[in-house]
Amino acid sequence: MRADRLLSILLLLQVHRRMTARELAKRLEVSERTIHRDMEALSCAGVPVFAERGSGGGWELMEEYRTNLTGLNRNEVKALFLIKPSRLLADLGMEKASDAALIKLLAAVPSAHRIDAEYASQRIHIDPTGWSRSEESIAFLPALQQAVWQEHKLYITYNRGDCPASERLVEPLGLVAKGSVWYLVAGVEGEIRSYRVSRVEEIRLTEDRFTRPEGFDLAAYWEQSTLKFKSSLPRFSTTVRVSPVVFPRLGFAGRFARVERVGPPDTDGWVTARLRFDVEEMAVEYVLSFGPQIEVLEPDSLRDKVIKMAESVITFYKTVTSKS
Repeated sequence: MRADRLLSILLLLQVHRRMTARELAKRLEVSERTIHRDMEALSCAGVPVFAERGSGGGWELMEEYRTNLTGLNRNEVKALFLIKPSRLLADLGMEKASDAALIKLLAAVPSAHRIDAEYASQRIHIDPTGWSRSEESIAFLPALQQAVWQEHKLYITYNRGDCPASERLVEPLGLVAKGSVWYLVAGVEGEIRSYRVSRVEEIRLTEDRFTRPEGFDLAAYWEQSTLKFKSSLPRFSTTVRVSPVVFPRLGFAGRFARVERVGPPDTDGWVTARLRFDVEEMAVEYVLSFGPQIEVLEPDSLRDKVIKMAESVITFYKTVTSKS
């Protein structure tokens, strides 16, 4: 394990040029003291590492030092050949380049690992798309990608869906694929925001360049943005009593409901469960879809709305039947 870690430190410094002990410790999931001991070991082995003191300092490699040793183990080789989201690469126009890179990588690894890579790719396939994925328009994705590469400002006409489309000047910082849906992450008026690519109606690329925010990390931003979005979603919870006939189907509630808690069966075999929905109306429709197989225990407001909706359905069909 230590040999792998020493090699990882060497390659990280080769890529990033300078990293603090804290950054290395976090990346490799060890203590800073361990990193300092590893640096002493590398230095004793003749690797030209040195520490730069001060606020902007850190550990560095001599600039001319390079190694072509990758040190990939069997599992790392397998992982490289499993990660291949073909649809997303095709969206970016990189599918053929990815295939060519994998062929070159396959030719470069030792023959024993080559067999492992081929073995894994024939037995595990990763499909990042969902079953209910709808086709979205990504006509402007190539142009947005160009703006991201070149760091050029651009005007986008964006339709949020709840108000008329409007034009705004943005600084494109990156593209993110959430499942199979593409988002543009861009700076606008001093803030960083996300825009769904399928809602972009028009773009105008400018010749004006922009400077990326210092220290901006696209992955870290997206993770924080996702957590913030989830915490802002509306929530409505209810406690229900579920028949054993339909209880197995609660796990397939999908996007309509989330099963938060399940209690033990009562003497009749019915189970008490806590369900979460986005809004109360979704809970009404969901409960009614199971008919007499689900009973609302609380809140009383939901129970009353389910009863009124059921009564209105009965009244509707009685009226329709009497006219026919």
